Amino acid sequence: MSLPERLKFGIFMGPFHHLGDNPTLALERDLETIQWLDYLDFDEAWVGEHHSAGWETIASPEVFIGVAAERTKNIKLGTGVASLPYHHPLMVTNRMVLLDHLTRGRVMLGVGPGALVSDAYQLGIDPNTQRPRMDESIGIIKRLLTEDDPITHESDWFTLREARTQLKPYTKPHFPIAVAASQSPSGMVAAGKHGLGVLSVSVVRGGSIASNLGDFWKIAEETAEEHNQKVSRKDWRIVLNVHLADSKKEAMDQIREKAAAYQLDYFHKTVGFPFDYDGPRDKIVDYMVDNGAWCVGTPDDLIQKIKQLQEQTGGFGGFMIQATEWGNREQVKYSYELISRYVMPHFQGSLTNLTSSQNWVESHREELLDLRNQSLDQAMKSFTSKK
Repeated sequence: MSLPERLKFGIFMGPFHHLGDNPTLALERDLETIQWLDYLDFDEAWVGEHHSAGWETIASPEVFIGVAAERTKNIKLGTGVASLPYHHPLMVTNRMVLLDHLTRGRVMLGVGPGALVSDAYQLGIDPNTQRPRMDESIGIIKRLLTEDDPITHESDWFTLREARTQLKPYTKPHFPIAVAASQSPSGMVAAGKHGLGVLSVSVVRGGSIASNLGDFWKIAEETAEEHNQKVSRKDWRIVLNVHLADSKKEAMDQIREKAAAYQLDYFHKTVGFPFDYDGPRDKIVDYMVDNGAWCVGTPDDLIQKIKQLQEQTGGFGGFMIQATEWGNREQVKYSYELISRYVMPHFQGSLTNLTSSQNWVESHREELLDLRNQSLDQAMKSFTSKK
């Protein structure tokens, strides 16, 4: 499958805030980023849920989305993701239905088992139960969104007694739902089993993006067939770290320290993800770019990277940038502006007729110029004859 006629673009916002930064101002910048993306005509912003480790500071994406919705007009806002084992599924459903009404249909539910083991530990949750509980919760949430009869369900971690949502979704039949998937196949299995979209988060544990994304998608398709469900590549979103500038050297130099802190200090030293690199700290960005894990450079570099991902995957419907603050404020904003001005049009068909129009006029310029000159001559003759 080729990419869709209009590829969706957006961000996947952890967020990631470096220690030592004023957390109140950092959250304000997150909101300003989404306002900027709304102005730049990005399609989506997915907002994460985390409770520990010091960097990812949004505890409730639903609350954050409520504020962001009031500051924006068009961009769709999703939980990226709601950690389902942490919440009663009726509460998740009711909060999202409320946001669906308040935003007039601009919300999306992204779900996952919970990314940080430290979050689960603090909540007294056995990590081995997280994925099965996510699967169970998804099933209940879909029933609550689509069934009219009250639901009774007894689980080892939640209970429903003749439960239903008071409000039906604003979006019919309901808002989009997507499940996070990275190295484990469980996300693809859940997407296939329940007929959901997929958020494929770029792999940060090693030094390269997963090369088997196409094989992962087959898991979703095969599982969907087993459960009489359907999945669509149009609902598959690929997430990647990206930073652009006017030249590749400029882009690389802008982010060397903060990108290294993101990968080494947070994901490796804090969270504990393995990182197969033992070179200088200021060369981490070179290593990650060379191995294809990140795209740092110019709009042309990102255009080529998206084409490469299309070949690796067989096609997807959305490209999401992992939101970071690797550069200073203006550099980060300019990176998104470059994506909007020079990358998005390439994959959304907005340049097709403009290019055709320019090419047609250029190829007929001599005859058109002749017509123009004839018109001017006629005007001069008409003016002279009246004297």
